[in-house]
Amino acid sequence: MTSKFTCITCRVAFKDADIQRQHYKADWHRYNLKRKVADLPPVTVEEFQRRVLLQREQDNLESTPINAHCKICRKSFSSQNAFENHLNSKKHKEANISLVELEESNNTPNNLNGENIYRDKIINVSADITKKQGDNPTVDDVVMQEDSDSDIEEVDSDEWDEEYKDNPIANNNCLFCSHHSRNTVKNLKHMSLEHSFFIPDVEYLVDLKGLLMYLGEKVTQGYMCLWCSEKGRSFHSSDSTKQHMVDKGHCKMLHEGETLAEYADFYDYSSSYPPDHQDNPDAEVTVPVLDDSDYQLVLPSGATI
Repeated sequence: MTSKFTCITCRVAFKDADIQRQHYKADWHRYNLKRKVADLPPVTVEEFQRRVLLQREQDNLESTPINAHCKICRKSFSSQNAFENHLNSKKHKEANISLVELEESNNTPNNLNGENIYRDKIINVSADITKKQGDNPTVDDVVMQEDSDSDIEEVDSDEWDEEYKDNPIANNNCLFCSHHSRNTVKNLKHMSLEHSFFIPDVEYLVDLKGLLMYLGEKVTQGYMCLWCSEKGRSFHSSDSTKQHMVDKGHCKMLHEGETLAEYADFYDYSSSYPPDHQDNPDAEVTVPVLDDSDYQLVLPSGATI
């Protein structure tokens, strides 16, 4: 391998540590992290760019303004996505069934050709799709400029199989010392008792193994302190990184500010969101009024208002 700065998830090498750290925050790296958790091989940066462009085209198509009308329900829609959601809704299907039953009841012997007064009550969609003008997204919109061909070198998969074994989590080893455990649960228990390590917002965690593997990569491949992250000093080996975290009491995750986005793929906070009241978006919301008689303002001088 030509460089000691690598990413075993994406199977690439970098010229220096700064480019490596930028890569760890790129969408391409996060995409390959998800694939690794699903036991899928990583994709190249070119393949990732192609998939992103295809997804954007699909999203643009679904959100393109149209003029769609459902005559059965007498409703109009301004986007293809909204119209398709309506067609799959329970209310539309019930209305459609009622219409069919009504049509069948009106098919008398005098109406042998199958025509009836409700023949025009069918879905009639008139879509005039106008694609938005604008340039196609460039490569720079998808992958950071730092991830250029001159800065990144693809590496043979056989080399990664060898380096993958160095991830402490893959071997049930501690992130901060040389202790070995029989399984992931015992490994977590050791790190918690011996190093006071804990996982923030664990109730919203959806990918424990993926998160731990990522932390292992940061320490053993990126030589990054989990608490200092990119704002701390640089290290030249995983051993010096571990020693720093133990000596400084940094055996913990920084989970605030920019790092929230870094770990977003491993969490799901949707259960903490307030209800969106989709059934009645026009419903009046009652805002509780606070009684200011029980509150007071303390000034710097010590006086209260």
